[in-house]
Amino acid sequence: MDADYLPFHPNPSQPVFAAPGGAVDTHCHVFGPVDKFPYHPMRKYTPCDASKDQLFALRDHLGFARNVIVQASCHGTDNTALLDALRTAGNLARGVAVVDPQITDAELAQMHAAGVRGVRFNFVKRLVDTTPKEVFLNIATKIKKLGWHIVVYFEAPDLAGLIPFLKELDTVIVVDHMGRPDVTKGVEGEDFQNFVNLLSENSNIWTKVSCPERLTQQAPDYNDVVPYMRTLVEQFPDRVLWGTDWPHPNMTSHVPDDGKLVDVIPKIAPTAELQQALLVDNPMRLYWS
Repeated sequence: MDADYLPFHPNPSQPVFAAPGGAVDTHCHVFGPVDKFPYHPMRKYTPCDASKDQLFALRDHLGFARNVIVQASCHGTDNTALLDALRTAGNLARGVAVVDPQITDAELAQMHAAGVRGVRFNFVKRLVDTTPKEVFLNIATKIKKLGWHIVVYFEAPDLAGLIPFLKELDTVIVVDHMGRPDVTKGVEGEDFQNFVNLLSENSNIWTKVSCPERLTQQAPDYNDVVPYMRTLVEQFPDRVLWGTDWPHPNMTSHVPDDGKLVDVIPKIAPTAELQQALLVDNPMRLYWS
């Protein structure tokens, strides 16, 4: 791994919050192990290995039932490690892939059989090279036949430029990590309100209320991020998802304790009904129906 890379927490705490039965961690990754699943030669970073077995052990430790495993940029469009984890987990996991523009319908069908239900389009320039929008639109056309959705990852300053493109995607869209708002600007700030308006005006757009550890200036309680997450949970209760982002690639400020991340959930979803929707009903409807 890179010399400055922070490995995931070796001994996360036991959460105080008990997730409802059937809870789903909808954003996590598997990396390597590199001797079996090499990283992409053109990757922007080299992480520590984070195996499927370690992921599933964390799932059980946190009191969750299922995972949605998201392909990360360090493996590029080689989804072999992701597919291996999905086949091991069976019905307890689903996947979001990153695919080559030339992928065939037959290859997509094989991925669907393994549990893939979406593709990820990454617009974070420090993680990936720029891809023409036409390439993404062609992929969207291919995956629509399978009923897949599209996960998009971007940062708040890029939202305005992406809105016309997002409106061209004729499928469910899931925005990673609330579009990465700058939490120093306040919930009522223009950037976050633009994101809230995007969801208000487009009923096909969902969001993950995840990664407070990436946005906070108040680790490890993340109280500065909680108002953003809670606003989205309360305003869009049927279009929000939650995930750990284990093993937390490219963290620089601190190593998150996944047990503490779980304990943020009752702060952002304060009722049993909101917790059930966030952790069970919404992910089951999107990934398992």
